[in-house]
Amino acid sequence: MLTSVEVVSSKDSVYETNERSIEETTVGIYVLKAECNSKLDDIGIVTEGQVVLQELDNFPLAVAMLFGLIYTLNFDYPDLKYKFEVLQKIIMELEGTTLSKKAQVLKNRLYE
Repeated sequence: MLTSVEVVSSKDSVYETNERSIEETTVGIYVLKAECNSKLDDIGIVTEGQVVLQELDNFPLAVAMLFGLIYTLNFDYPDLKYKFEVLQKIIMELEGTTLSKKAQVLKNRLYE
């Protein structure tokens, strides 16, 4: 779900690397920085290889907006089902009473 983008020295190379990574992403949040210790240049959301939201203020806002997009647009990503379930029900503690078997096993391991 979340993809990291490598940073290289040339600005043109960074742009090409970022574009390639974005095009290959099904759904995710990107964070762009010019250098490792520099301020964030951009935080945004990618769905189906397209940037749908950009210039968000912070990462938690990006996560909340991603959930909003998934529910509002009724996205269905079977391969990401359990990742979103764990994020929503265990980490964010929303509707945590009913968990799938896989999510329940992970929750039990986390709380041991």
